[in-house]
Amino acid sequence: MKPLRVGIVGYDGVQALDLIGPADAFSIPEIETDNGKRYPGYEVVVIAAGSKPFRSEAGISFQPQATFRNAPPLDTLIIPGGKGSRDSRISETIAKWISNRAVRVRRIASVCTGIYILARTGLLDRRHVTTHWRFGGDVSRRFPKLDVDPNALFLKDGKFYTAGGITSSIDLALALIEEDYGPRVALSVARDLVVYLKRPGGQAQYSEPLQFQINASDRFADLAPWMLSHLREDLSLDALAKHVCLSPRHFARRFKQTFQRTPAEFVQNLRLDEARRRLAEHTQTIDSVAASVGFASDDAFRRAFQRRFGVKPSRYRTVFNSQTNSTKTSNR
Repeated sequence: MKPLRVGIVGYDGVQALDLIGPADAFSIPEIETDNGKRYPGYEVVVIAAGSKPFRSEAGISFQPQATFRNAPPLDTLIIPGGKGSRDSRISETIAKWISNRAVRVRRIASVCTGIYILARTGLLDRRHVTTHWRFGGDVSRRFPKLDVDPNALFLKDGKFYTAGGITSSIDLALALIEEDYGPRVALSVARDLVVYLKRPGGQAQYSEPLQFQINASDRFADLAPWMLSHLREDLSLDALAKHVCLSPRHFARRFKQTFQRTPAEFVQNLRLDEARRRLAEHTQTIDSVAASVGFASDDAFRRAFQRRFGVKPSRYRTVFNSQTNSTKTSNR
């Protein structure tokens, strides 16, 4: 049996992990035939406009294996993100090539800001897509025909796939592997990579504390890490204002201006994200998890958790444990 060929587009200014992440994931699967022989599940080909090496944002050089002129037939095409994706001189050339090849490719995917390139083709118009949470608003403005969800790790709409933040390229690759060869093979790859087969939640669970640290300055800079380590304590408006030596009124106004939400909303999201992590560990009861992250009552915790994640804490724990147990069983 022939391996499925995955083409990954390279260009100057690519995000190296967007390229390497899927390439490594697709290089792992080995498929066993009925007669006991094993063969690679995929052939990965890095394709660029020309034959010369291209450089990533980090300065790493990559040598393409094929060019736009001599690229072989592809089963799947992946467009990584990076600063170069937002350079019209680079993206227009790639978008034109994709448009010419699209009809002959079974699946086409963008990773992170690679959507800037794929969206130029018009192939994503009126489709449900995602990108890195930081660029969701800009993508919506530049490409108003796209239905952008900046929280999803990855989305599928027809034969088109879009992935969010950089490491979600792994989530996407695992989903594609599962489509091709089933959950057992995908679980094996996830185990080799030491990642979840299916990560719970969306980008918001990662972006919110990071957003705080990126936007914060002066006396706000260390507030988010401090809150994370004091979730069980008093994180009221008065307590937070006192911690940064501001009046409650001044603190609340500055916080809302900087982070577009109230301190109470931000604190509750931090508590819920940490509660979800502790529920997954299965070392505490649901009631003790609620208390450990600072909720005043079990009922308040359950209602807040369901409102935020759309599922009860008990159901979340059951689903998470079933995924974990299936991973262990399939790899024995």
